[in-house]
Amino acid sequence: MYRVGIDVGGTNTDAVVLQDKTVLAGVKASTTEDVTSGVIEALEKVIDASGIDRARIGAVMIGTTHFTNAVIERRHMDEVAAIRIGLPSGAGLPPMVDWPDDLKEIVGNHGYQVRGGYEFDGREISPLDEDEIVRIAADIRAKALKAAAVTCVFSGINDAMEVRAKEILQDRCPGLPVVMSKDIGRHGLLARESAAIMNASLLSLADRTVAAFGEALKAAGITCPFYITQNDGTLMAADVVRGFPVLTFASGPTNSMRGAAFLTGLKDAVVVDVGGTTSDVGSLSHGFPRQASTTVDIGGVRTNFRMPDVFSIGLGGGSMVVNGDHGLTVGPKSVGYRVRRDALCFGGSTLTATDIAVASGKADVGEKALVSSLDKRLVDAAVNKINDMLEACVERSRISSSPVPVIAVGGGSILMPDRIGNLDVIRPENFAVANAVGAAIAQISGETDRVFSLIDGRTRESALAEAEAEAREKAIAAGAIAETLEVIEREDMPLAYLPGNATRIHVKVVGEMGANHG
Repeated sequence: MYRVGIDVGGTNTDAVVLQDKTVLAGVKASTTEDVTSGVIEALEKVIDASGIDRARIGAVMIGTTHFTNAVIERRHMDEVAAIRIGLPSGAGLPPMVDWPDDLKEIVGNHGYQVRGGYEFDGREISPLDEDEIVRIAADIRAKALKAAAVTCVFSGINDAMEVRAKEILQDRCPGLPVVMSKDIGRHGLLARESAAIMNASLLSLADRTVAAFGEALKAAGITCPFYITQNDGTLMAADVVRGFPVLTFASGPTNSMRGAAFLTGLKDAVVVDVGGTTSDVGSLSHGFPRQASTTVDIGGVRTNFRMPDVFSIGLGGGSMVVNGDHGLTVGPKSVGYRVRRDALCFGGSTLTATDIAVASGKADVGEKALVSSLDKRLVDAAVNKINDMLEACVERSRISSSPVPVIAVGGGSILMPDRIGNLDVIRPENFAVANAVGAAIAQISGETDRVFSLIDGRTRESALAEAEAEAREKAIAAGAIAETLEVIEREDMPLAYLPGNATRIHVKVVGEMGANHG
């Protein structure tokens, strides 16, 4: 059986074919507005390049930045009813209170606050005002809103009111998609609420995108199941994405980092993924991206998804090099995917970081003769500037002072020097399509994150074991092979403010996909 990994980026759609641990072929195609034709082109190119029988493809894994880009670019988002259950508490900070005005306008700014909710110890603030939910349902119908997001204060302790509100809304508005915050975010009302609203606004786009991927595979004669990679580098079934598009937000950088680990065999390293416009930098720990411990900003909104600790700078292969009144600058402006048309070494008229790499002898693309007349002092200064920018990124991303290798991936990683400070830089084979490799090797995960009461003989150890067993069951149900499961995250946090000696436990396990799932 073969695995196909596809990464749909803003500029390129990359595809690879894997057999066991071997990359048989990797290709790039241009991303298209309709998504489908770009994916079909990449599929056809990679199948031709590898010479495989498409009937023997067991699974296709797709990574996409489609949903993140929609939020950042303020496009393809629906108007949402944002319902918060918690009055009389929380009235001073309405839903979407800290959202940028333009994004609020896109999703409609339809905020509703309802009596109900829970205290931190599980006691009711007040009973759920079901009559108000009925009135909101009538308003949703009148405004023809496409979706609703329901957030209850402390629904992580008790989700009964969110569940009941969803029942009433769907009874009064048949077919209305309703997102419950308990399924999306973690503790922290505003961030969890924002995540739920954002998810609800993307449901129509998720439907169209998943359908487009399915059509692309069908058009290419591929009948196996397909999966989408999520924030943590593991897989979810295509149908799950229709309900939870926000869980894919960081899959692009995550796939690059997982691909870098696979291509080098390294478990601990700093990964620098240099594209056409930006460089993403993050740390690998035990073969997985280190998770961010703080709230994550998506398009100007604070959310509390579990996301990799990755940050970006405006440096890529297409970054413009300008020697102006304020000295030499490289980026953040970029010619992006037009680098093969606009860069000097390809016959264009714009000086880019790629031209500097060619002129300095670091890269061999385009025509070197076209950049041979560049002032050597300018080239040297630009090389030093690029190296300084990359070194600052790597230093910021290092977990400790002990030396770890730096893995350079992405099409723009020709900009990387051979050493950064005292660290070696490794460029693996197939570095340009590491993101698609990361998608192809993605594993199945299972996760538990809930509050346990350590009473009636239940110990911390038994609660941890119970949480791990739950996570394993979820992973196996999702298609993982039981024998391959390993725990990659385990944490417990005593909650002093809750009764019953409560502790919040989070456990995640990952494992290989079973044969019957590809």
